[in-house]
Amino acid sequence: MRKEVAFKNRDRFIQLGIAIASLRKLRGMSQEALAEKAGISRSLLSVIEAPNTANSFSLETLYDIADALDVSPSDLITASLFPDNIIKKE
Repeated sequence: MRKEVAFKNRDRFIQLGIAIASLRKLRGMSQEALAEKAGISRSLLSVIEAPNTANSFSLETLYDIADALDVSPSDLITASLFPDNIIKKE
């Protein structure tokens, strides 16, 4: 059961989802591959990454996704553009 996102945080969740999707694509990963590596369902990842929708998710899920992408959670939260050292990790 997902908690409704407060309007004041709506854009933050959307930006976070976009950052996750962007870095996943830069890493050459499918949603299925990232979801499996993070230990979450592909459908949850799809909901998180969905543009123009704000869906809350747990910090544990954020940590799992960040670990799977080999990046710190704070980099995902503050991302607008990723620096080269994050983009070029394999």
